[in-house]
Amino acid sequence: MKKKVIVSVINDLATDQRVHKTCLLLMDCGAEVTLVGRILKNSLTLTDRPYQTKRMNLIFSKGLFFYAEFQVRLFLFLLTNKADIYFSNDLDTLLPNFLISRIRRKYTIYDSHEYFTEVPELQNSSFKKSIWKKIEKFIVPKLDYCLTVNDSIAELFRKEYKNKWLVVRNVPRKFNFNLKKTRNELNMPEDKFIFILQGSGINIDRGADEAIEAMQWVNGILYIIGSGDIFPLLKSKIKELNLQNKIVIIDKIPFIDLMQYTTNCNMGITLDKDTNINYKYSLPNKIFDYIQAGIPVLGTNLIEFKKVVDEYNIGEIIIDFNSKNLAQKMNEIILDEIKYKELKENTLKASNELIWENETKDLKKMFYILLNK
Repeated sequence: MKKKVIVSVINDLATDQRVHKTCLLLMDCGAEVTLVGRILKNSLTLTDRPYQTKRMNLIFSKGLFFYAEFQVRLFLFLLTNKADIYFSNDLDTLLPNFLISRIRRKYTIYDSHEYFTEVPELQNSSFKKSIWKKIEKFIVPKLDYCLTVNDSIAELFRKEYKNKWLVVRNVPRKFNFNLKKTRNELNMPEDKFIFILQGSGINIDRGADEAIEAMQWVNGILYIIGSGDIFPLLKSKIKELNLQNKIVIIDKIPFIDLMQYTTNCNMGITLDKDTNINYKYSLPNKIFDYIQAGIPVLGTNLIEFKKVVDEYNIGEIIIDFNSKNLAQKMNEIILDEIKYKELKENTLKASNELIWENETKDLKKMFYILLNK
């Protein structure tokens, strides 16, 4: 009889590739999986999933009441749906999972996608930050099965809580290039050097403002695809600077459609700023999507990003980051065809190594052990 695993996440499930890949890996290991999250007014329709899904419709969508409602609703769902393993994604789902696992004497797996207590949204509220930190300090030291997205964040947790952390970077599965559409089919210009900034969390301090401003001086095109808190402001800024002929902005789309655009671009950009600990040690998912799409990357000088760029020689790093310096770097990349060709070749090589199938060997062992206990 298959063991049941309930996987919890606070988002709407539609675009979270890490969680989707984790569910598929659990199924490969023999588990029966249910994924629970929430549904929003603008949520994309879920594509067919080989596992069960549950999206809760909440009354509140933000603020203290939202988080309180979500904790209660998730707790009640877990209480009325038995499982052998409870898999919590990020700190905002951990408390209900931990409590139910203790009540039922089952296992909890915790996957921290970021250094949650240092996210920008908590920096201006010491009260909210203190609550989440207390929850983390209460639960995390008691957990035996923890994973996170890069070495820097894992080391922070190891030092603070003295337990083991498995590093599983959020690399994509090998992409099927047989499905690739042409620029013409996607209505993309065929004679331009195209940069892309993608992501479901294009928020403040992630460089989108500077990218738009830089395009005033860049002899190329920029695609911005995804969602985020500042998306409406970005659209207004494009109009304000009269850059509609140089910047295309597209709201979030399914991952397979997103990758069609990405594979048709020339270079991906990631411009997070070192303004908080969470961003300082971040390793944005989009980097690996760019690599899998076979396009080099341009980004800011963050520790984990620089590690990947240096190891594989697949991109360029901008040190003194502002819009004019960014424009200069972008134009240098466009003009240096020899250098670009080298980066492109290295990226294609790296795309065969930096894939989910290689990254999750130890995670798969963990799942097998827990599912056979």
